[in-house]
Amino acid sequence: MTTAVVGSANLDLVYRVERIPSPGETVLAVSADAVPGGKGNNQAVAAARAGADVTFVVALGRDAAGDRLAAEARSAGAAVLDRRVDAPTGTALITVDAAGENSIVVDSGANGLLAGLAPAERDAVTAADVLLLQLETPIETVEEAAVLAHAAGTLVVLNAAPVRALPEALLAAVDILVVNEHEARLLAPDAGSPQESAAALATGGRSVVLTLGGAGALVVAPGAEPVAIPAHRVEVVDTTGAGDTFCGALAAELDRSGPGAPDALVAAAEFASAAGALSVQRAGAVPSIPTLEEIRALIADR
Repeated sequence: MTTAVVGSANLDLVYRVERIPSPGETVLAVSADAVPGGKGNNQAVAAARAGADVTFVVALGRDAAGDRLAAEARSAGAAVLDRRVDAPTGTALITVDAAGENSIVVDSGANGLLAGLAPAERDAVTAADVLLLQLETPIETVEEAAVLAHAAGTLVVLNAAPVRALPEALLAAVDILVVNEHEARLLAPDAGSPQESAAALATGGRSVVLTLGGAGALVVAPGAEPVAIPAHRVEVVDTTGAGDTFCGALAAELDRSGPGAPDALVAAAEFASAAGALSVQRAGAVPSIPTLEEIRALIADR
């Protein structure tokens, strides 16, 4: 069983502050660090640490940041198809406050040049059992990968973040859509509550996993009653990358169990919820991602 991730990679510049500054305000940081991040990178590492056989398709600059991101993804267990381009590797400026909440600004850099999948990249997508996508790379590439994977019988999982309008051809190729409350409202604005928005998005055989932060998650499958996934009660240090950890762990567990297994999506969401709970107890995106053993230990303790 294999998981392919097509997506972004950034070097995260993380500043810990007592509170996130208001417009026009300057605050002093408690500490600062530079760590691997980017939604695609985070999710690829999360899937690999959760036990999946991962291939990560990414565009990086010909710079030290690109070298570091590729090396650290490989050290986490992912096979990296890194397209090197004439643009700086993507970066993200992240402020994290004392309560663990964050504010993020992303400069896409090389991620914006991940366009038109090369033959080896297409092969990785069509050979995978699960394809995991996000929206920090050109939407045309996301759609191309999803359509190719769908035609090959691959399970397509899309984390619709950062949220944007989704082309019909892309939505038609998605088997599982992962959204938070904000994203659900924007993608189905006429539906009412986030739960109603998730139900509206679960059409055409597509399932939806609605993440609710400290309230857990909701699995909505067409023609079935929604299933609530309770959250683990933990002390929050930093929420950066928690959603990506959830998505990577979800894909890994679906890959491991086989998407056709009874209640596979509910079980995978429970597994992913445990991974996310471990993630928020540590600082940083990639540094906070747990291993398979840690996730299973938390589930066993519960």
